[in-house]
Amino acid sequence: MGRRANGEGTIYQRADGRYEAAVMLPTSSGKRKRFRVYGKTRQEAHSKLTRIVEEVRRGVIPPDQPWKVSEYLDFWLEREKRRPLTRKRHETITRLYIRPGLGRHRLDGLSVRIVQNFLDDLLAGGKSVATIHQVRKVLSAALTYAMRQEMIMRNVARLVELPRYKPKEAQHWAPDEIVQFLKAAESDPLYPVFTLLTLYGLRRGEVLGIRWCDVDFDHGVLHIRQQVQRINGKLEQVELKTESSERDEPLLEKAREVLLDQHRVQEEAKSEAGNDWQGTGNDDELVFTTHTGRPLESHNLARAFMRICRQHGLRRITVHGLRHSNATTQKGLQVHSRDIQAILGHGDVRTTGIYEHVDLASKRNALQKVEGRLFTISNNRKHCRQNYRQTTQKNDSTSPKSQERKTPTPGGLGVFLGGSSQTRTGDTRLFRAIGATLGERLTSIKLAMQRRANTWMIGCIAVQITVHDTPIHQHTETRPKPPSDSLR
Repeated sequence: MGRRANGEGTIYQRADGRYEAAVMLPTSSGKRKRFRVYGKTRQEAHSKLTRIVEEVRRGVIPPDQPWKVSEYLDFWLEREKRRPLTRKRHETITRLYIRPGLGRHRLDGLSVRIVQNFLDDLLAGGKSVATIHQVRKVLSAALTYAMRQEMIMRNVARLVELPRYKPKEAQHWAPDEIVQFLKAAESDPLYPVFTLLTLYGLRRGEVLGIRWCDVDFDHGVLHIRQQVQRINGKLEQVELKTESSERDEPLLEKAREVLLDQHRVQEEAKSEAGNDWQGTGNDDELVFTTHTGRPLESHNLARAFMRICRQHGLRRITVHGLRHSNATTQKGLQVHSRDIQAILGHGDVRTTGIYEHVDLASKRNALQKVEGRLFTISNNRKHCRQNYRQTTQKNDSTSPKSQERKTPTPGGLGVFLGGSSQTRTGDTRLFRAIGATLGERLTSIKLAMQRRANTWMIGCIAVQITVHDTPIHQHTETRPKPPSDSLR
């Protein structure tokens, strides 16, 4: 019996009756380690061993130690490179749902069935469909990182089936409602903030994060470079949501007006605060601050917005609904979706489509255009055809080409031989068997021509009588001679 090759492993029966298979393999740290699997039969142990060796050959290097899901989640959250609020949301979902439900499982032992049962149990326990989708999204992100670290072969969270979920459409305002709101907010100290929100469709954190160095009055540009968010209980100036969120907007006249007014108000507040002013005091100063120079709280902005809506009886929407209202207004003004995408700072035009709402008035306007286009064309074509027929009948009597068409083919054979339009007569006399004699064919043609000539003469006489009321004998005197007997 030949010796085993390196890496084939060994299989032997244990004292308890089970079979154990072991093999030396490299780990993710670069060291080699003996891995062991067990089975009730030798074949089961061999299958498990073969699967591990095959995974290593395909590039999936096993870790130094088997990871529990709970241990791996801690490892992942420490290394996740996302915005602070995103990391906080992931940590919350992990702590509340994923760790209690899947933490005891081995990371490399997760299967589609295990994850599917976990999500089904959450749904049966009363969790909303939106929560189920969020849990699956966070778990999928964690397992994707594990794949990049070559800890697992596949992301089983992507293979589960989820209940159908359709987010509720965000409430938004029509242009007239926006105008009504801005008129109601004119006396509010936050009127400049509301003006920028409605003009540019900014996010709350973006408008509160504008600095004076971001406002270029000379070149008429408004730079969107950062946002203000509450991180771990403290308001901080942080990076924007995505790379595409960093953008330059044209400084519109109304925006210039409210920003200049805000600069005057802020200078007065600085003078009143004196040494108590907590702002930077230079170009990095935030445009919108409290009376002491601190950043504005987005929740206070939302409270002021709701107060104005309630006092003036406006339909209730959220501050973020102004962003939807801006996109819908641009859509109604026939602005191209790619331009709306750039103005709102979306990375994908499909995201912009979520913000472009369609109401019944928009549908009616669109369908009326379709109705006008289709039925107007149909009516125009009808009238054009009638005009064409009348014009043709009028011009046929005077046009030189019409005179040429009226000139019969020499010999009186035009009706049988056809014209330049390649139209041929349907008279079957011309398609008789070749076996007919020449005399029979010429006689048949002569009789047909005689009948056609008589029809023409009767028609001419009837028209002349109708138009000029001329006696019949005058026409009979000018009756044309019958066709020549040369064809007999």
